Amino acid sequence: MEKIKFDELDLNPQILRGIQEMGFEEATPIQARAIPVLMEGSDVIGQAQTGTGKTAAFGIPLLQKVDGQNKSTQAIVLCPTRELAIQVAEEIRALSKYMHGTKILPVYGGQDIGKQIRSLKGGAQIIIGTPGRVMDHLRRKTIRCDEVHTIVLDEADEMLNMGFREDIETVLGYLPTERQTVLFSATMPKPILEITKKFQNNAVMIKEVKKELTVPSVEQFYYDVKRKDKVEVLSRILDVYNPKLSLVFCNTKRMVDEVVEALQGRGYFAEGLHGDMKQQQRDRVMNSFRNGRTEILVATDVAARGIDVDDVEAVFNYDLPQDDEYYVHRIGRTGRAGRTGQAFSFVKGKEVYKIKDIQRYCKTKILAKPIPTMDDVAHIKQEKIMSHIGNIIEEEDLSGIIDTLEQYINESDYTAMDIAAAFLKLAMGEKEEQPAPAELSFGDTGAEEGMVRLFINIGKKENVKPGDVLGAIAGESGIPGKVVGAIDMYDKYTFVEVPREYGRDVLLAMSNVKIKGKPISIEPANVK
Repeated sequence: MEKIKFDELDLNPQILRGIQEMGFEEATPIQARAIPVLMEGSDVIGQAQTGTGKTAAFGIPLLQKVDGQNKSTQAIVLCPTRELAIQVAEEIRALSKYMHGTKILPVYGGQDIGKQIRSLKGGAQIIIGTPGRVMDHLRRKTIRCDEVHTIVLDEADEMLNMGFREDIETVLGYLPTERQTVLFSATMPKPILEITKKFQNNAVMIKEVKKELTVPSVEQFYYDVKRKDKVEVLSRILDVYNPKLSLVFCNTKRMVDEVVEALQGRGYFAEGLHGDMKQQQRDRVMNSFRNGRTEILVATDVAARGIDVDDVEAVFNYDLPQDDEYYVHRIGRTGRAGRTGQAFSFVKGKEVYKIKDIQRYCKTKILAKPIPTMDDVAHIKQEKIMSHIGNIIEEEDLSGIIDTLEQYINESDYTAMDIAAAFLKLAMGEKEEQPAPAELSFGDTGAEEGMVRLFINIGKKENVKPGDVLGAIAGESGIPGKVVGAIDMYDKYTFVEVPREYGRDVLLAMSNVKIKGKPISIEPANVK
């Protein structure tokens, strides 16, 4: 269809001003088809993927119908997750920037319900929330539906996957019979069609699937891997490609937990994200991933909705997705902003045929790759170390060290090649590992959420500064200095907070360390 500019649509000038300020001129295909139909008041079933502009497709007609003079709730949007509810609320709020008196309020689980009730008492024409929390407010009568004329179910397939069907039907049961019911979904499974049949009247079907199903800049590979070998293969690929940020997708919450535990046990900065986690935990994990403190995020498809991070360099399908469209959603999270991304899928046995189906559906090539051997990993490590050494030779003054080495060679039976080889082996971490303590656990150390507090027996009287402690921890344990939390120094001792997942590594790395030439001991802080 022909491209349509927003100023060609019969829109409220205040809405048009908000659209223009957001930098939008032409409507996307789903917007061009859905907005006129929704403005007529028809029920709509919209099939569209994330990234097609569907939020504005239903948000603009919502704002067009809202009466800013009337403080009553006039529209409700249901979203599967807190992150998506906030995202949708922010976009509609931006569209309504010049509509004075129009209030958009997100409500979701994990936020203090008392605070939400106070906000609702002030009046909100458009409420955007998760099904459970909206239902809770309806039962408390803190949301009243007498004047609701529109209900939108956004990402309806995900809400059903998360078990919200009963909640959705309960919410719909509270609403006036005379209303506009709008449903948007990336896929159209049978339960979605059942809801449309039951709750919509003569709904108009609008289907807009992206022509570009995959991102051209994403290289796609698959490995034939037995289930028991997946963690080992994942570790090898991470070591070979060394991506800055990675997303690992699993099909179940249990598998997310298992993969995170296995990766952390191997020394990777990995964290998990799934629906069973408390909102505070989810926020901490996402902030850590966005800031680069967590390098590997392991997630389920549902939990990953709303993740928008441009620097993801690799996506791993640890489990192949159940639905071909989910494959598209997953790998579309890398290769953004003009960068090249890579997608790796693990298959076993008959799953190879599933890869063939995905290739046909996506009209793309997913190439088979041999599993990297330990020799491959070692060779890559050597190349990186040699490249680093080359930079040091070019940029640093090594004359004093060369004199020391020449003296050592003259006084020993070793050649310069022997010493260089020993240094390379040391740099690659192939020296014998020290046995780890049998048990090392943390109780309540008095730290903030997600952190552990450690006690170090050195303080201000030894002329130690916070920077010395930070440098020792980052240098010895290898964790980024920016993840270290509060450092509280006293005359004879110091408390320092580190993320709980790195606590064990820090204790082990600091067990035989000196700070300012003085041996130290370090242990979990005792709050008793």
